[in-house]
Amino acid sequence: MNWGGSVHYILASIHAALEAGRAILQVYHSADLEVAQKADSSPLTLADRRAHEVILGRLTKFGMPVLSEEGRDIPYDERKSWDTFWLVDPLDGTKEFIKKNGEFTVNIALISKSKPVAGVVLVPDRNRLYFASSKLGSYKADVSQIGDWLRTKLRDHGRSENRSSSEAADTVSELIGLSSHLPVDQSTDQPYTIAGSRSHATSELEAFVAEKRRQYGQVEFISAGSSLKLCLVAEGRADIYPRTGPTMEWDTAAGQAIVENAGGKVLQYETAQPLLYNKENLLNPWFVASRF
Repeated sequence: MNWGGSVHYILASIHAALEAGRAILQVYHSADLEVAQKADSSPLTLADRRAHEVILGRLTKFGMPVLSEEGRDIPYDERKSWDTFWLVDPLDGTKEFIKKNGEFTVNIALISKSKPVAGVVLVPDRNRLYFASSKLGSYKADVSQIGDWLRTKLRDHGRSENRSSSEAADTVSELIGLSSHLPVDQSTDQPYTIAGSRSHATSELEAFVAEKRRQYGQVEFISAGSSLKLCLVAEGRADIYPRTGPTMEWDTAAGQAIVENAGGKVLQYETAQPLLYNKENLLNPWFVASRF
């Protein structure tokens, strides 16, 4: 398989996510989360800061810019010339992290020409790893089963800056062989299933669900935090995820890569055009992620 440099980017993203996940869980299981407030009144914890530092340390060696939620204040005049860059949310679902319900993720995406071409989503407390790229497809792995093998492979890969693409491709091939290709659930006899936000319900979402109930009759609703909702769509466990509230680019990019490379779509609510990245205003429009 001719995957080019994409294998190095995927392995680096997975390595960064796993290291960030370990840093997050150290704080998660400690007595003090060190919760502060950002200027927009959203919460910030010690885990956010530590994960940010870990990921930067892994990704900056590629010489591409990194735009992270915890380093968001890069002027658009500087960003607008970026053709390819990393887009990162070191801890997505900080509210869920503080509630200690396990529904938080590490999101790392590679953006090229305003589109996510690769993405990694790690669910640290549940040992779930999702990874995808336009060259590989979309996959889910159980870190509790393959974690030791994977960490050894990543450590070996990280020790050599000149590691060949063929060696990296072999590692990715092995990882794919130990993972589930998405979508996993393609059954058609399940109820129409909607994924929605656990912490950001809106009247528009309620109206959307009501309309789908009129359309399909029986409808199941799954509440989840962070980018897990996008991953549920990619897996096939949810048919659709409507987001009728604010999100930022780093909230969605990695999950969008997982959904799209599993055969799904992530489209703007009003225009049905794909979400684009590195806009002057990093706020996303409303969107709908769907299986087909």
